[in-house]
Amino acid sequence: MRKRKGFELQNVCNEYLLIPTGVENIDFSKIISLNETAAYLWNNIPETEPFTVETLAELLIKEYEVEEEIALEDSRLIAESFIESGIAEE
Repeated sequence: MRKRKGFELQNVCNEYLLIPTGVENIDFSKIISLNETAAYLWNNIPETEPFTVETLAELLIKEYEVEEEIALEDSRLIAESFIESGIAEE
């Protein structure tokens, strides 16, 4: 999957928000709130290269003390939510 272009992550009063930018994302009802972990992943996945659930799991393992099985399951859920919310595409 890939990040969709046109979203900028901002920290507003300790809340992580993905703000749509550019003409393709003019609908401001699509502002998305991320928790700290999802924001960390968003900041660390490649802008132009595809990423996988395994990529997300590696990032979680690197940053947090978490077992691989748990990291993979959490990564699957996060990837699904990225796709469902329209900020990533398969």
